[in-house]
Amino acid sequence: MEQKRFDVIVIGGGPCGYTAALYCARAALDCLVLEQLSPGGQMGTTDIIDNYPGFPQGVNGFDLAMQMQQGAERFGVATRLEAVERVELENPVKRVHTAQNAYEAGAVILAMGASPRELGLPNERSLRGKGVSYCATCDGMFYRDKTVVVVGGGDTAAADAVFLSKICKKVYLVHRRDALRASKAYLSPLQRCENVEFVWNTTVEEILAQEKVTAVAVKNVKSGTYTMIDCDGVFVAVGNVPNTKLVQGQVALNAGGYIAAGESTKTNIPGVFAAGDVREKPLRQVVTAVSDGAVAAKFAEEYLSE
Repeated sequence: MEQKRFDVIVIGGGPCGYTAALYCARAALDCLVLEQLSPGGQMGTTDIIDNYPGFPQGVNGFDLAMQMQQGAERFGVATRLEAVERVELENPVKRVHTAQNAYEAGAVILAMGASPRELGLPNERSLRGKGVSYCATCDGMFYRDKTVVVVGGGDTAAADAVFLSKICKKVYLVHRRDALRASKAYLSPLQRCENVEFVWNTTVEEILAQEKVTAVAVKNVKSGTYTMIDCDGVFVAVGNVPNTKLVQGQVALNAGGYIAAGESTKTNIPGVFAAGDVREKPLRQVVTAVSDGAVAAKFAEEYLSE
């Protein structure tokens, strides 16, 4: 009979979730990880991670995700690929409902991460997979020797432009300001890309398509003039939205929709902890997510021993 009651349930199988599960298991806690897709979260869709300690040549995000899962499962962590639909967190016994099962636990660690932010254009969602993408490393190979537009100005946009420059004939990097916000580590390789053209002080106003993307209409925010950029694909890299819809109305959120939890990862509900990109924090990286996971496990262990 499939087990339904655990000491700790971790919702989300990214680097934070599997680190939390690993530390829970090593503390002799019976732990379940619920992940709706595949291990790794956003990390799992990253081609090369260059800033995670211990990998001098970098490491593929999906490979690292699988290693994290295997490391946790070596100590007895259970993984079930089920999307969580509803949670009941306020009572001492927490209940987590998926489409297939209902689970119970003494503590829950929320590690749902965040999802790419959309531009909010009318046909954006309908063109997803038809020229609109939010993951260059996932979809870049579909655009070999083609022309693409990258929208954004941060680290992700810069990294996407560099990655796509190795595959595509031409890359336009569209940013609403006159300089990128990306860190120097990302800017240096970007500036060496001969097939990347910067389109400053500009926003994408419309995505044009005939079944698939054919062009974007862009607006210069200073002059107000509109121009067209012919392209085969649009890669959106304008930040993330926390995946907190599941806990709205139960767990306290800040104005940005992130879970209100400090460095202890404790939420407003006893026995419920929030870790990784889903909580309010100044820096969101793989290394900080892993750190959060370990901290959440420590306080979950303390809570359960009270």
